[in-house]
Amino acid sequence: MTVVQRTGMVLVILSVVSNLNFSIVQAEQHLAAADEKSMTDMLMEDHGIPTSPAEVQAEQRRFLGKFWGRAAEDLPQIPGIVIENAKEIVLDWDQAFWLLAAGGASIALHSEGADDRMEKDIRDNAFIAHDMDKVIDLVGGPGFHFGVAGLWYLIAAEQGNEKGLEQSWTMIKALSVSGAGTLALKLARNNHTPNDKPLAWPSGHTSSSFTVAAVLDEFYGPGIGIPAYLGAGFVGYRMMESGDHWPSDVLFGAVWGYLVGHHVAGKDKETRIGGFQIMPYTDVDSVSDRAVTGLSLLKRF
Repeated sequence: MTVVQRTGMVLVILSVVSNLNFSIVQAEQHLAAADEKSMTDMLMEDHGIPTSPAEVQAEQRRFLGKFWGRAAEDLPQIPGIVIENAKEIVLDWDQAFWLLAAGGASIALHSEGADDRMEKDIRDNAFIAHDMDKVIDLVGGPGFHFGVAGLWYLIAAEQGNEKGLEQSWTMIKALSVSGAGTLALKLARNNHTPNDKPLAWPSGHTSSSFTVAAVLDEFYGPGIGIPAYLGAGFVGYRMMESGDHWPSDVLFGAVWGYLVGHHVAGKDKETRIGGFQIMPYTDVDSVSDRAVTGLSLLKRF
């Protein structure tokens, strides 16, 4: 073996030993750090997740800042939205007809004793287990629906998801219109349920569930809409089986929720191009002083 070859081998061996020593030092440093930090903390740091109290608080402020900034713009509009949409539904004959029909059917069912007979037959053939009954009562309630819609809105705001914000806001608007109308009718009618509870007509669980189903149907089509309607129908059935509502309460609640959901969500389904909302445009030309019309593209950032 020549001197050059021997020298090369020595250099290679020295390089390997040096790298090995460096790796050992790194491992010792890592183990020392592990004594001070939990494995969870290290994994969170590796993925950019805040671990210190100050970092967590800063992230919470950033997260809630986006939500409250958008909510401060949207939520004050709720009263006006409720009044506007309720008037549109009542004054639109195509929708008012179904409300009148459902109202007339409710009166007939209750006054002719059909409510009593149907309610008794349903309760005599009850099949929903106690635990399942409690779950349906919770999941089918307006409070749960508002909670899920609010969480959807919160997450979309934090992520800057404009489509998610629009859809969750539409759901909140529809639930607000449905809930306000249902409460107003309950206060006006103020009859008692089979369980002798006040404010029976119409069923708030049913109207809210059908509102959710109608909005989802508008958003995603029958693939989601049909299962949602079946779920809403099951909620209505549970309200009768449990004695919380008469069949007439459920009937009108279903019609009201269906109309509100489709009306509010249908209005919000404007034609869009590349995420821009297409809107009519009118103005007056400053040179010729003539009216000009066209289309404008609007996008909220």
